[in-house]
Amino acid sequence: MSREQARTQSALAVLVAAALGIGGCGTPSAPQPPSLNLPDRVLDLSAARAGDRVNLTWSMPKRNTDKLTLKGKIPVHVCRREGAGDCISAGDLDLAPGADGSFSETVPSALAAGTPRPLSYFVELKNGNGRSAGLSDPATILAGQAPAAVAGLASEVRKTGVVLSWIPDNSNAALRLHRKLLTSSEATPQKGLLAPPPEPTEKSLLVDDAGAVQGRAVDGNVVFGQTYEYRAQRVARIQVDGQTLELPGDISAPVRVEVLDVFPPAVPTGLAAVATAPDLASGTSASIDVSWQPGSDNDLAGYQVYRREERSPWQRISGDQPVVAPAFRDTQVMAGHTYIYAVTAADQTGNVSRRSEEAQETVPNP
Repeated sequence: MSREQARTQSALAVLVAAALGIGGCGTPSAPQPPSLNLPDRVLDLSAARAGDRVNLTWSMPKRNTDKLTLKGKIPVHVCRREGAGDCISAGDLDLAPGADGSFSETVPSALAAGTPRPLSYFVELKNGNGRSAGLSDPATILAGQAPAAVAGLASEVRKTGVVLSWIPDNSNAALRLHRKLLTSSEATPQKGLLAPPPEPTEKSLLVDDAGAVQGRAVDGNVVFGQTYEYRAQRVARIQVDGQTLELPGDISAPVRVEVLDVFPPAVPTGLAAVATAPDLASGTSASIDVSWQPGSDNDLAGYQVYRREERSPWQRISGDQPVVAPAFRDTQVMAGHTYIYAVTAADQTGNVSRRSEEAQETVPNP
């Protein structure tokens, strides 16, 4: 082959390689299709119904399905579906990538009537050509008529807690109480032997079925010295795919309760007295050990011990401060004398229980 022919073949080889896309490693590179710029699907859609309004919230994606950064506003389509029907349009909006998405609508009158039933909402994010990667996961609320508002909410403070009452109705709706602490949880700290932990500012209490029907419930988790506000609402509850969905009615007017402690602690029980004779050899004096069952009141401060002899008045022998432990040793006794004991319980507010049942003991002679 001549030198000229070799140059010609080399040039042809270069042209063929360029046409076939052969790279320097000798393998062809795969053609890359253009990105469709489809926004990622929404995976955290949530929905809540309050009265006849439904509020949706979600997070807008920052990237498309090709993992490329999205730019510009993204068209958002919102629709709702009842049962296995079509997804009916609820509205459209434009949102920026990465924004906090939200949408609100009034439930159509047909969906705000009848028995409670599932209603699912979806959002669909589209590209500039109106194409999408699909609907979001559903967020389901209950369509139907909301339960009637609670009327006649009232409160009463008792030793067991705050007793709440209202006018019952014939519905099968559950009832939820909303409690708000109006005073600081540190305003009246509990320092008793069984002081409770700090309280939450707001708390929701679901009343059991019997209480909802009877129109009565007891909130036993209150702290004396605090002020609370209560509201009530009826709630329709049904199971959907193993999940409990709720349709709340309007919330009631509030009632305010100042929980004052005017209730004495429980009367001590199990009082017993055991005497010890004096020991002349060791110089040990006579004594009587008095004991009883410990109390369970949350604000218990301690106990007061009383003693008397037959036909004599009661005398407090435990000093000015309450006895913390459920036991007391009386060393001011004499051999051959009979003594009668009783105990009272005192709380942090100064309320004192009735005297316990009596216990009698005679000190032996040495």
